[in-house]
Amino acid sequence: MKAYYNQEAKKVQEEINGSRQPLTDSQVRANQEKYGMNELAEGRRKSTARIFLEQFQDFLVMILICSALVSFFLGEAESAAVILAVIMMNALLGTIQTKKAENSLNSLKKLSAPNAKVLRNGAVVEIPSREVTVGDEVHLEAGDYVPADGRILESASLKVDESALTGESLGVEKISEALEGQLPLGDRKNMVYSGSFVTYGRGVYVVTGIGMETEVGKIAGLLKNTSEKKTPLQRNLDEFGRKLSVIILVLCGVLFGMQVMRGGNAGDAFLFAVALAVAAIPEALSSIVTIVLAFGTQKMAREGAIIRKLQAVEGLGSVSVICSDKTGTLTQNKMTVEHYFLDGKDIPAKEIDPENPLHKQMLRLSILCNDSTNLDGQEIGDPTETALINLGEEKGVPAGRVRDAYPRLSELPFDSDRKMMSTLHKLQDGCTMVTKGAVDVMLGRVKYIQKNGEVREITREDREMLEKANEHFSKEGLRVLGVGYRPLDVVKKLVPEDENDLVILGLIAMMDPPRPESAQAVADCKSAGIRPVMITGDHKVTAAAIAKRIGILEDMSEACEGAEIDGLSDEELKEFVEHISVYARVSPEHKIRIVRAWQEKGNVVSMTGDGVNDAPALRQADIGVAMGITGTEVSKDASSMILTDDNFATIVKAVENGRNVYANIKRSIQFLLSGNFAGILAVLLASLLGLPVPFAPVHLLFINLVTDSLPAIALGLEPHKHTVMGEKPRSVKESILSQSFLTRIGVEGGVIGFLTLGAFLLGYRQGGARLGSTFAFGTLCLSRLVHGYNCKGKKPVLFTKEFLNNRYMQWAFLAGAVLLTAVLTIPAVQTIFAVQTLDLTQLLTVYGFALASLLIIQLLKKMQH
Repeated sequence: MKAYYNQEAKKVQEEINGSRQPLTDSQVRANQEKYGMNELAEGRRKSTARIFLEQFQDFLVMILICSALVSFFLGEAESAAVILAVIMMNALLGTIQTKKAENSLNSLKKLSAPNAKVLRNGAVVEIPSREVTVGDEVHLEAGDYVPADGRILESASLKVDESALTGESLGVEKISEALEGQLPLGDRKNMVYSGSFVTYGRGVYVVTGIGMETEVGKIAGLLKNTSEKKTPLQRNLDEFGRKLSVIILVLCGVLFGMQVMRGGNAGDAFLFAVALAVAAIPEALSSIVTIVLAFGTQKMAREGAIIRKLQAVEGLGSVSVICSDKTGTLTQNKMTVEHYFLDGKDIPAKEIDPENPLHKQMLRLSILCNDSTNLDGQEIGDPTETALINLGEEKGVPAGRVRDAYPRLSELPFDSDRKMMSTLHKLQDGCTMVTKGAVDVMLGRVKYIQKNGEVREITREDREMLEKANEHFSKEGLRVLGVGYRPLDVVKKLVPEDENDLVILGLIAMMDPPRPESAQAVADCKSAGIRPVMITGDHKVTAAAIAKRIGILEDMSEACEGAEIDGLSDEELKEFVEHISVYARVSPEHKIRIVRAWQEKGNVVSMTGDGVNDAPALRQADIGVAMGITGTEVSKDASSMILTDDNFATIVKAVENGRNVYANIKRSIQFLLSGNFAGILAVLLASLLGLPVPFAPVHLLFINLVTDSLPAIALGLEPHKHTVMGEKPRSVKESILSQSFLTRIGVEGGVIGFLTLGAFLLGYRQGGARLGSTFAFGTLCLSRLVHGYNCKGKKPVLFTKEFLNNRYMQWAFLAGAVLLTAVLTIPAVQTIFAVQTLDLTQLLTVYGFALASLLIIQLLKKMQH
């Protein structure tokens, strides 16, 4: 789009329309054919079938499908059915969760005004906003949404809230004069943009861009071109599946070779090796991961965070950089009075006392010279004015009571030329004009000052004192208003000339303050090794002031404006971001580049935001976090997670949850792999010793269904620990199958495997292969049930509170032990499960082997720690 803000308004209209006259019906039709309708391009939505099929993309799931096919061709239809049932359950869970949280990705349309007032054929008519076209002359007044981008032709104190696009919390005063230089969107005061909202005044503008050519349309385009990222867990599980398949194939290859070298039938050896490979794969893993993540979403929802994409639960635990929007995220998105400056003294808001006559006078005047209202919590008016009446309510001086006592008799509305507003009232001291406005303008019209209880002529020292206070507040990022008055002899209609010879009462400094929890949340982020970064469309001074208050910024050298990024290449930006904590006056493109630069440095990036301007960066980030209350529908749809309480501190809780979820998933994987390794080892050792195979196929099926699944799910639901926040974020390159992790699997699986073989040998010698197989099956099953307790932590948990702190584990153990005992002792089921019924002594022997595995592994942990 051309820089229309650099051109005179009428020249822009002439360039677009070919004349300075409003469009005729024929011109409207021609422009609509040329430019299209004023609507955003439709995005394609994923069908339920596609979402369902996408659940099968994981490498581990593909291996399981292959395993099911092999099992079927080997005649083990039961195993194939179980594997496919597990895969289908996992896919259904994933699909339901995605559909449940999915909102329309076309919500940008909701930002379009339903109707617009345009000048057609010499008359103002109301039309659907989609029919607005380039060249239309649109009329705006307070309460209207802006239907399309355009250049201001006339402005009568027009103020527009552009926070959804720029992130700036204050309404922008609009002008019609041309501006000089290349300016960021937030500083183009003679332009209006689709999706913004008129808060004050009236105006007329000529449309310069519609549909996808508007600023909102550009953001929609960025969203289309920004791909979603796989979470670290997804990448880890893909890698894990590949490594696991290689390890299993190597082990099975070794076993096949041994069988052949011992003179066994090559065909039988191959079938046995394949069957063992199928048994070694943890079929339950995908479902367990999905169940653990689903439980994680429920816990987060209770704590104020709705997860839209299941994998984001764990992804939060890997976050190393949080890029946060300022307005409405770190701040309250509500202007609040911070200081009075009266009698030469700085008075913090909490020390304002309505019993003090001077304080009460300032409260009263700031309420009278004010157009805003707050009825039953519904604020109407300019945010700076609502801040003044809210302070009155807080201090027991309600606006309604003050205005009833001193009705407005005349007024001079605010306009951007005078930068002030005046109202006339009959006060206790007589007829008085009350004025508030920009400090520099007020000081130019002041003749007197009220100080130390008297009114006297203002001196140079007084002016310097007020200018110094104004400068101090401004440097702190506060917005400053001057408040004064002028006694008048009679009630009259106010004219601009009356706004001279004023008495200055004092200054009011206000800002959109940080949320009370933000500082602690930032501190928690830092202690957890997470780098907090502020990215905002607001001014640098304001952004830096907030960032300093909450601990993001330590030195002004760590703050920059978006214009500085424009001149940097992607490589230069990668080095630049390391040293910057605050980015001000940034565009959506800047936000994407900043997020991408951190990602290319190997970081997992979370981006938080609530405006339309945040949406592309939310999509680009590994974890996009939107605000549920103040957030636009667009930002919510682009996000992975939505905060229902708009509280930055909730992100820290979510990170803690994410880290705990990952730790629990690792516990489940450790449990599954060490148990499977124990089974493979027992078979391998029996083969080396020339003994029969210890397990029947039905045994492996029982293990997969009962002793694999129940404790693994229970481990995934281990109580969360706050200690995870004392650790640094894990590297994106860190593999699940690290050397230490594999060592633990090998040692623990080895202990269970040797004890299982020992039980097999004992039973084999006492009663032959059937009893030996029953002993081995019972020992492996029960050992795996008690092994769940071993996987609760790296340190021993026996005889500690931690041993019994997970009720799910108690139920899993109890259910598994009861089912196993039933299989081993009830004669009616011995044929089905290929076991020999055990007497009490034999049953206790099996229990003894299983208990020994728990004691040995706990002892080894004790020796290590």
